[in-house]
Amino acid sequence: MKRGSLHVTRRALSLGMASAALCTLGWEQTGAFAAAPMLGVKRPKIYRFKLGAFEITNILDGVLQRSGPHPIFGHDQPVQVVQEFARANQLPDTTLENPYIVTLVNTGNDLVLFDTGNGGARGSDVGMLAELLPQAGYKPEQVDIVVITHGHPDHIGGLMSAGRPTFPNARYVFGQVEFDYWKAGKDVPEARQKNRELFLKVAVPIADKATFIAPGQNVVSGVTAVDAFGHSPGMLAYNIESEGRRLLLWADVTNHYVMSLMKPEWHVSFDHSKEDAVATRRRILDMVATDAIPAIGYHMPFPAVGFVEKTTEGYRWVPASYQFNL
Repeated sequence: MKRGSLHVTRRALSLGMASAALCTLGWEQTGAFAAAPMLGVKRPKIYRFKLGAFEITNILDGVLQRSGPHPIFGHDQPVQVVQEFARANQLPDTTLENPYIVTLVNTGNDLVLFDTGNGGARGSDVGMLAELLPQAGYKPEQVDIVVITHGHPDHIGGLMSAGRPTFPNARYVFGQVEFDYWKAGKDVPEARQKNRELFLKVAVPIADKATFIAPGQNVVSGVTAVDAFGHSPGMLAYNIESEGRRLLLWADVTNHYVMSLMKPEWHVSFDHSKEDAVATRRRILDMVATDAIPAIGYHMPFPAVGFVEKTTEGYRWVPASYQFNL
């Protein structure tokens, strides 16, 4: 009796499998269930966290892909050395991805925007700040202060929209050295002449609504300028502090989470003064690593907030996770 029962069970199982196969074949033939479409890459674009009593929002203005990392990074190194280093760190050796992250700091009294992204002049993959700002919960007219860390196009491109200030109620903050350099135009290299033309078009016209500062001066209480000269003649980083919590917004002190940190001595083609930029990178990276200060980097992988650890030869970027949410 048991043998018979077992025999029936196996037979039933075989019939069931055959039936399922036929049904499956029928579905495939009739196309009753279409294949799910490929949707392409989708990135997170808005990230908000707390720093003491401040609320900080990072917004991905966009991403550009270009040839690299050499000669952009390791500008003073043989191409083979840079490509081998990229491969050793699980990175493509002929293609580079460049993210652009703008930062909003809500102090409770002021809404402070650091840099304005690329604007609409550099293609469809960047210049997304205006579109994403409402999704982050803000309107352009709510921005009280716009701080420009330095005068490169990916930082000032969003200052104007259709010939008018994008942030109509804002006052502006520039580093005095940086503003004077681009306005005067003395010693601006040929490769940066279009950059200067853009600065004259979008930054100089708002000078009457601007404050010009130096390292050590405050934008508002809890936001203090830090010398970061080198990448541009007068670039400023910003120390942000609230209720004993501190963070450094370092702008373009580093431009890549591997190349700039692990090889801070390598020259970067975008840097105005290569040696000054190296010295600034070393100083800033050593400070945030030694003092365990979290940082926001304009070109770090989104959401662009993390920590820096010393290694035997350089530094390592450690992305933040839930530290700020507790």
